Amino acid sequence: MDRYDIVQSYMIVGGIPYYLSLFEKGKSLAQNVDTVFFERGNKLQKEYDRLFQSMFADNDKFKRIVECISKYRYGVLRPQICKELSISDGGNISDILLSLEECDIITSFFNFGESKRNKYYKLTDPFCLFYLKFAVKHPTNNKTFWQDNQNLPKLNSWRGQAFEDVCFSHQEQIKRALGIQGVHTEIYPWRCVSEENTPGAEIDMLIDRADRVVNVCEMKYVQGEFSIDKDYDEKLRNKIIAITEQTKRRKNPQMTLVTTYGLKNGIYSGRFQKVITLDDLFAF
Repeated sequence: MDRYDIVQSYMIVGGIPYYLSLFEKGKSLAQNVDTVFFERGNKLQKEYDRLFQSMFADNDKFKRIVECISKYRYGVLRPQICKELSISDGGNISDILLSLEECDIITSFFNFGESKRNKYYKLTDPFCLFYLKFAVKHPTNNKTFWQDNQNLPKLNSWRGQAFEDVCFSHQEQIKRALGIQGVHTEIYPWRCVSEENTPGAEIDMLIDRADRVVNVCEMKYVQGEFSIDKDYDEKLRNKIIAITEQTKRRKNPQMTLVTTYGLKNGIYSGRFQKVITLDDLFAF
């Protein structure tokens, strides 16, 4: 596989050697995904249940919490989890969340500009994310589902979101590509709602640096060079305004693109000061 497909396989199975061993040489990635996930009696059909049974004694409760968290793309606070599942916000939920985090199934984080008491939880295990999105929510009898629907909006949306998760798990490579390995940073996703003088914005990754710079990172998983049109340039300008207001102008926002094959030169391409590609994510 080329690096584009290697990254996509990571989005699906997270680089787990056993899962990758099920892929057959000579088949395309799409053919292998169909064989492993969508053919009748496929080898990973019961893997999700086996995974939780092998790690947790009270696995049904763990699964309920994971499936609740999976509904929230940008993370969910612990009280909301308890409310949705009608469970006590006591010590037991703390132990479960900690166990899931230590097993790299979920990740906790704080949103930029919010109180450190607001800890968010997000499902980040690629296999669980893929299984819950496609095998559970959208079951199919089509054994060539993945091959037949490569350009389905739902699949393209998933690729974009999954690529964001890949980037968050490769923070050190991104910092190295930016030349800021020695600078203290805090890394967050970030969203703000529109107010009277400030437009709303969603930022895929925000790198808050101790040197008074903040990298506003956009993640784009595309098959060629990424290009910017007038509408997208306006969205980027609104994000710069939003983050400038949020930081009270104490930080210098630097637009950064993380994408597959680079940025296509054009009238708006100067909006990005830094461009990071797949080759940077593969660097050791």
